[in-house]
Amino acid sequence: MKQAITLAELRSWVTATRARGERIGLVPTMGFLHEGHLALIRQARSDAEIDRVVVSIFVNPLQFGPREDYHTYPRDPERDRELVREAGADLLFTPAVEEMYPPGFATRVEVQGKLTTVLCGRSRPGHFQGVATVITKLFNLVGPDSAYFGLKDAQQVAVIQRLVADLNFPVRIKVHPTVREPDGLAMSSRNTYLSPEERKAATVLYRALCSAQSLAHSGERRISELEEHLRRIIRTEPRARLDYAEILSWPDLEAAECLEPGKIYLMAVAAYLGRTRLIDNLLLEVHP
Repeated sequence: MKQAITLAELRSWVTATRARGERIGLVPTMGFLHEGHLALIRQARSDAEIDRVVVSIFVNPLQFGPREDYHTYPRDPERDRELVREAGADLLFTPAVEEMYPPGFATRVEVQGKLTTVLCGRSRPGHFQGVATVITKLFNLVGPDSAYFGLKDAQQVAVIQRLVADLNFPVRIKVHPTVREPDGLAMSSRNTYLSPEERKAATVLYRALCSAQSLAHSGERRISELEEHLRRIIRTEPRARLDYAEILSWPDLEAAECLEPGKIYLMAVAAYLGRTRLIDNLLLEVHP
């Protein structure tokens, strides 16, 4: 596995790869890799439509708010490098902030509308502008044929799909199901912040989602009732401080009053466990 640190090194590798007629898959990450990231790399590696796999590790400052955890976000570059190599990547791209955003950088990419103003967009203003900007840069630099994202960040997936459609990027977005711990907790780099007590309490998010899913499957169609069910369960955990619990249409993230047969909905929750903010979701397909 090769490693590129500068844009010039990355471009040189991409040019040589394209000259051989090889197709590229991209797995963008912020590092401190866990099994969810590795599942994406393995998905890209096993994809018959892809010849070479690029993994980027870049803690993107543009997607962190002024009071968020950019400076304390977990980092372990040596461990990450070995995990990426073992998972079968061909190139690891690890640029410095100054390489991606040189002095005078003044351009932002923004997906407007509901996709970026609900859920995490409401709680973290500017977050998805930072995501859209860095993904646009990576797509321009790597020119991937396919890019791989985890459904744990479902709103991010919806935003990136809209970005690709609107800006005519010739890239296929491929989504991997959320990877979970044995007790159901969605894998996240931020789980490392949790104390043992907070880690145990965090499982309430998935329990709430599964319970609301069962309630919907048993016939409840009123979204307000399902959302209240989510909130009620999360509030039973004294260590959890609810941010949101909402059910929106998928993938356009529009509000609705009732579940409609044949449609898919995103049940999304976010809560603070201590100082750590965690998110989770399930897709709910409504059958007649």
